[in-house]
Amino acid sequence: MSDSSAFMTIAKSAAPLYVTTLAASAGSLVDTALLGRHATLSLAAFAVTVAVFSPATATVAGALRGVMPFIAPHRNDPGNLLPLVRSGMWLSFAVGGVCAAAVAAVPLLGTVFGVRPGVLSQLGTFPWMLAGSVLLIAVGQSATSVLVALGQSAQVMRSGLVGTAASVTLSVLLVGGPGPLPSYGLTGAGLAMLASSLVSTSLNQYALRRHTVLAGGRIRPGRPELGQILRLAQVGLPLGGTVLVKFSVLGVLTFAAARISTDSAAVHSVSESLVNVIFTAAVTVGQATVPLIAAYSEAQDTVRIRRSVWAGIRVALCAVAVLGTVLLVLRDPIVGLFTKTPALENQVIRLLPLILAVVVTDALQAVAGFGLVGLKRTGPSLVSTALWFGILAALSVPIADTAGLPVLWTALACANVLQAVSKLVSFLRLSAQIGTPVSSTAPGGNAIAAPRPGPRH
Repeated sequence: MSDSSAFMTIAKSAAPLYVTTLAASAGSLVDTALLGRHATLSLAAFAVTVAVFSPATATVAGALRGVMPFIAPHRNDPGNLLPLVRSGMWLSFAVGGVCAAAVAAVPLLGTVFGVRPGVLSQLGTFPWMLAGSVLLIAVGQSATSVLVALGQSAQVMRSGLVGTAASVTLSVLLVGGPGPLPSYGLTGAGLAMLASSLVSTSLNQYALRRHTVLAGGRIRPGRPELGQILRLAQVGLPLGGTVLVKFSVLGVLTFAAARISTDSAAVHSVSESLVNVIFTAAVTVGQATVPLIAAYSEAQDTVRIRRSVWAGIRVALCAVAVLGTVLLVLRDPIVGLFTKTPALENQVIRLLPLILAVVVTDALQAVAGFGLVGLKRTGPSLVSTALWFGILAALSVPIADTAGLPVLWTALACANVLQAVSKLVSFLRLSAQIGTPVSSTAPGGNAIAAPRPGPRH
């Protein structure tokens, strides 16, 4: 596969995934806005629960992305593919169950961390509904990872868009309470999120059973194959742990910013939201590189493995450059969506160069990390993130107290650079161990065909 071919393959696979993520983010904003109009206490209770729900679902997604490199080499081999899919489902039950338990424990966690009793009294069944959502998301993610590895990103996008549409519609009806309809507040939001998860998961599982090489097969968990589940977990769990470490440290940075002043906390929150919107593009690009790297790893083609990562880095940087340019050109209206306070708007705008620096460095480390996923070696990613983000967490409060928010964001960019370098070094070292580098032929002289997308329906 040429450099331009790898670039286009990755871009075409990543684009639908990014659209899906943006739609889900927009749906979450609708819930936030409607609850804010309903009652301040409801919005506070929502925020407390989502503070656990978001890292829980991110950890689930990270852990189950570890299934992708096992799937890609068997994309046209249903016999070998089916046992992997079943083991992936068992892994989703295990990881999803643990993360769902954490969400269900929000009332207890809130008590431990001193959340006001008035806020906790508003929770009701909401944490349990979101715990159910986590379980559904885990089952759905097990199908999503397989679909992406099989080149079916468009199917994932369709399922995600329908799920988001269901969430927004139900939120408007159950939380907004238009006309004579009553507003069910937090309960309504929970029902909307649970229904959205159910719809997306059902559609992804349907697509897996009807629009892939597994069509017509019996895709059920069956009896667990412990050895195979553990092999998947050895790749997936460090990846999920990496996500969890990152979320935790970013939470520490939020607390550090809040120590400076209320304005700094608000500016940090808005800036982090802007980073997330752009950085998600790099995550989807990273996912799109995994099937290519896994297939070439199976063929022991070191040259094409590395070429795929460089192509992924170029796609990610192009996406970040386009989105970053849009942010710079439309900075006033975009920042105005998050705050109407002129002083805060000016502070966010002054921070934009550092925001873009964080996005670019984060994109580099993310794609490098997904390169390691393709090699089924995610341990170095976890070590790198734990090391550099651990140092960042330890220094964040002293930096914030003595130097302020710009230096705190500079430290975040530096931590990303160190992650990117260490992950790329690990990737180059491990890819060199795969086998004799080949550029266009497999052992025995047969040409290596580029991984082809699965059937379209």
